[in-house]
Amino acid sequence: MAKGRSFGGMGGGMGGGNMQQLMRQAQKMQEELARTQEDLDGKTYEASSGGGMVTCKVSGKRQLLELSIKPEAVDPEDVEMLQDLILAAVNEAFRMGEETREKTMSSLAPGGMGGLF
Repeated sequence: MAKGRSFGGMGGGMGGGNMQQLMRQAQKMQEELARTQEDLDGKTYEASSGGGMVTCKVSGKRQLLELSIKPEAVDPEDVEMLQDLILAAVNEAFRMGEETREKTMSSLAPGGMGGLF
C-alpha cells in the first residue's frame, strides 16, 4: 500500500504572509489598471482624410467629439465621396485610440498575458 505523501510545506497552510503579500500586489495592480484605464478614457485622438478636408476627434471612451468638414469637400453631386472621407477619418481616429489602449494595457499585464486586454 502506498502511504500519503507530503508536498514539502503545502500541507497545513500556504504561508499567511505570502498570501497577504500576493493580495497586496494584486490590489496594487488593480488600482494601477484602474488609473491607467481612466487616463486612457481621458485622451483624445484626431485624424483627418482627404488631405484635411474632413477632420474628427474621438475620445478614449470611443465617442465622436468633433467633426469638421471644409466647405469645398461638400459636393452635392458626389455625396458618396464625402461619406467615404468621414468614415475614413473617424475609423482612423478610433484605430489610433485602440492601438494606444492595447499597447498601454499590454505593457501593464504580467508576463505572458499581453493579449488579455
